[in-house]
Amino acid sequence: MTRPYPDTGLVDAFLSGGLDEQGQATLAQQVAGILPAHWSLPNPTAAALSALTRRLGGESGLLTWLDRFPGLPRLVATVYSLIGLLDRLSDRPPVVAALAELREKIETPPEVATYLVPETNADTLASLSGQLESLLADGRYTEVIAVSRATVELLTEVVDRARRAEPSLGELPRQLERLHGRFQRAGT
Repeated sequence: MTRPYPDTGLVDAFLSGGLDEQGQATLAQQVAGILPAHWSLPNPTAAALSALTRRLGGESGLLTWLDRFPGLPRLVATVYSLIGLLDRLSDRPPVVAALAELREKIETPPEVATYLVPETNADTLASLSGQLESLLADGRYTEVIAVSRATVELLTEVVDRARRAEPSLGELPRQLERLHGRFQRAGT
């Protein structure tokens, strides 16, 4: 898939602190369009993305900045927030055990089941995060919203079960609730 590259004039203006809000909105749209394919970007585009990310204070700063702009930038920021959470939880034994238990006892939501590997282990949630990123990269935005919403609902149940064995997961229900709300507003 051919992706538009960020306008170098916008990138330069942003890096120098001289880009107005409308210019930032345009740049955010361009960045959101290429970020999901970050692994395959040509060197000049990857360098521009890297410079923007550094200027914004790192990956979390980039996501916070994207979240300021409606539509695709906000959707990409929200999906990457979920991807980060999936990656952080993927190898935590109580989470893996709770996911396995849940998958045995109840049917996995069909929106998520298609994207989960059959065996539940430390790679299951990380694999799902990769699937979400691929959906974004392919421009399947309606599907990524549906899968993300179902993933948040599944994670809410998983975390509720896993907190019994690992109380340090106590902050996750609030994070998941915020993500749920963000996906409800996704695309606006």
